[in-house]
Amino acid sequence: MSPALTVFRDEAAAWCRGRNGWVRLPFLAGLVIYVAKILIRPAACGNIFAPLNLAIHEAGHLLFGYGGQFLGILGGTILECLLPFFLMAHFYKQREFFGIALCFGWLAAVFSGVAVYCADARAMALPLVTLFGAEPSVAHDWNYLLGKLGILRYDFVVAALVRALGFASLAVCLWTGSWLILRMIAPRETETP
Repeated sequence: MSPALTVFRDEAAAWCRGRNGWVRLPFLAGLVIYVAKILIRPAACGNIFAPLNLAIHEAGHLLFGYGGQFLGILGGTILECLLPFFLMAHFYKQREFFGIALCFGWLAAVFSGVAVYCADARAMALPLVTLFGAEPSVAHDWNYLLGKLGILRYDFVVAALVRALGFASLAVCLWTGSWLILRMIAPRETETP
């Protein structure tokens, strides 16, 4: 294990002392089950993260729009994917390690939404919206991006890769969150004088 990961693990283990893992367990279990459903069958259940992710996505278009058309269109997805990492950094600064684990669950939900959008690149059947509501003349981000890259016919492959990132992120959420909870609920050895 790298020295940075060792330091992170040791800090997280120290953070767990005196914290209640039983309170956090339902949050982790609920998030993991919910996001797994979103990743497996995105159309079968609503995504409570969707409105937040859409707002962040649209803000990304505005933020990155100054870098040209391609970056402006890609910027929606860039910001949507980066924001969970910014929140993880904030949680690390605050020494809230369980929050970091949950952010990986949010990131998995982001990847699920991006995968759905990628898979729709050729069909363009999804209703598109902007910050100001639905507009019929709005460009389909992934149709444009994959078309510019010359890989539009591989939209389902790109979507599968993004969905795989979602499952990997969810696995990190589950593993990290479970490790933290187990450290919190594990019996402590008592010190003898």
